[in-house]
Amino acid sequence: MNDRVEKNGLQVDAALATFIEDEVLAPLGKDPAAFWSGFAALTDRFVPQNRALLAKRDALQAEIDAWHLARAGKPIDMGEYKAFLTQIGYLVPEPAPFQIDTQNVDREIATMAGPQLVVPVLNARFLLNAANARWGSLYDAYYGTDALDAPPARPGGYDTVRGEAVIAAARAFLDQAVPLDGMSWTDWDGEGVPPLADPGHLVGQRPGGLLLANHGLHIELVLDRNHPIGRTDKAGIADVVLEAALTTICDLEDSIAAVDAEDKLAAYRNWLGVNRGDLADTFDKGGKTMTRTLADDRRWTAKDGSELVLPGRSLLFVRNVGHLMTNPAILLADGSEISEGIMDAVVTSAIGAHDVRGLGKYRNSREGSIYIVKPKMHGPEEAAFTNSLFDAVEDLLELPRHTIKVGVMDEERRTSANLGACIHAVKDRVVFINTGFLDRTGDEIHTSMRAGPMIRKGEMKQSGWIAAYEARNVQIGLACGLSGRAQIGKGMWAAPDMMRDMMVQKIAHPRAGANTAWVPSPTAATLHAMHYHQVEVFDVQRELASKPTPPVEELLTVPLALGRNFSDEEVREELDNNAQGLLGYVVRWIDQGVGCSKVPDINDVGLMEDRATLRISSQHMANWLLHGVCSEAQVMDSLNRMAAKVDAQNAGDPAYLPLVGNEDKPAFRAAVDLVFKGVEQPSGYTEPLLHHWRRLKKGD
Repeated sequence: MNDRVEKNGLQVDAALATFIEDEVLAPLGKDPAAFWSGFAALTDRFVPQNRALLAKRDALQAEIDAWHLARAGKPIDMGEYKAFLTQIGYLVPEPAPFQIDTQNVDREIATMAGPQLVVPVLNARFLLNAANARWGSLYDAYYGTDALDAPPARPGGYDTVRGEAVIAAARAFLDQAVPLDGMSWTDWDGEGVPPLADPGHLVGQRPGGLLLANHGLHIELVLDRNHPIGRTDKAGIADVVLEAALTTICDLEDSIAAVDAEDKLAAYRNWLGVNRGDLADTFDKGGKTMTRTLADDRRWTAKDGSELVLPGRSLLFVRNVGHLMTNPAILLADGSEISEGIMDAVVTSAIGAHDVRGLGKYRNSREGSIYIVKPKMHGPEEAAFTNSLFDAVEDLLELPRHTIKVGVMDEERRTSANLGACIHAVKDRVVFINTGFLDRTGDEIHTSMRAGPMIRKGEMKQSGWIAAYEARNVQIGLACGLSGRAQIGKGMWAAPDMMRDMMVQKIAHPRAGANTAWVPSPTAATLHAMHYHQVEVFDVQRELASKPTPPVEELLTVPLALGRNFSDEEVREELDNNAQGLLGYVVRWIDQGVGCSKVPDINDVGLMEDRATLRISSQHMANWLLHGVCSEAQVMDSLNRMAAKVDAQNAGDPAYLPLVGNEDKPAFRAAVDLVFKGVEQPSGYTEPLLHHWRRLKKGD
């Protein structure tokens, strides 16, 4: 066991306690004794409430299980089903019409529309890359990806033919976003001020650059006739730089593997580093040692001669964990582990207070707010609990009321069905709602686990409840007044190497009224930013505001495959697909502590995987096993065959421990448990089993 120190009845990991007192509290001028006393009182109040909410989840699930078992194999009568869910309190009455009243919200969230990154906070290099992805080179994004409709670059240095295609594509973008009067950007010679069709698009200048704006997003033209690119360009344009990732979520949840005090301390330390502005990472790239730090702000001269300063970095959220898990970093007076979400709320907010007080090199929130994304809440009671918890954290840290803002992730079925009531519970601090297909589908399967076998995983996106879920999220958000005050978001594009497909498909998100959507990399953020130049999202939101919200009955339609006989080939194909993705993710999580990475799928296409993808795969296999669509022998056959495939896909990783031949080791055993114990996992979450096996692995 790690060394611990006693703090007002709390047994705190010694290294974590030192970090909190010396690096977090001291710069804030906080008395450690008063802090620990307040922290202990806060846990005394909120831990029992947290446990009661989790017990209610279990009680509701037990009632739903029993209801489905009593009607086994029969189609669901929606009227009867809705009445039942209302009677047990799963569905609650809609609140009277209201508007959110969140104050002091930064413009990146409230009045701008653009991409959002999610980055594992444990990886300092990735964290810095994401924070600096506020600006991205369109030339680089086109040159290095398949988004450019041109042959790949020839090896051996700069390919001038591909470079010309990049420049032509960038000029076409400029013609669409900031057109010239009577001519194309291809024809501009770079002399003087470009003859813009709308002179208002020009907002700033500096030596070697023009700053343009469209739909609230900025475009920088880098003018340099001495640059290798600019010297051969008619206008001397060396690059086109787009304002890209307006916001970034620094993630302590699904994209990291944090199971103990050591892991949590590393996560908190990186969050402190970006708040202080001194986070740095030194690494080797191509045989050269490089050090990455946070980008400086960008300075221009506005048209009226004043200085125009634009942030050089994304506005940062921090995603805490949900209500379920506990962590041994702090033990309570009875020896039990602290509710991890409560610990996150206190520590990440205390770190965020450094920014509120202006103690860092840069300002994150210029409005004096701390932005916390809260995942996996089940219904309005849990949202209200988070609101009360954040009130108490503000009191503990002596922050003004509603300094801490909340992003509500609409990824659990009970929240989706009661979204208006959930928003109402946090109406004075909500700044974000979004949809997440994978976690939401995992909960869809688990909630209705006993109702019957589910349709195939690949068919889920075409099912009726998904369409209702996505539309209701936007419509309810607009009805509650989020437009112009908060983000309405959409989910992740999971294939970072398939940018051409992303450019075709992801424009659907702004067209659906979402003023942000998740992307897997800074390059993807730069490319996705072009969509927000094509679509004025706030105009779309105004048009959508008068449209009806799909009824909750559409949302509650369970995607069952009752009466469908899957062929042996379909079963094998489905099991293999799920098993391969499950093993490919779990082996890195357990053995290497990697919570998010590009994992090859069964067709060797690299996909960004996190715990949400694991949840749906494991729950789907558990559902088919429960209902006899497949047998235990078939599941084990798939796991064993896919273990060999995953080993082959990771053959080039010197740190990789093969699954084949190590079936008795934590990684393979965790994968097996996730399927065979999937029915009994709370809400189908993977964290309890992953944490158990990762701790065993770390104790090797």
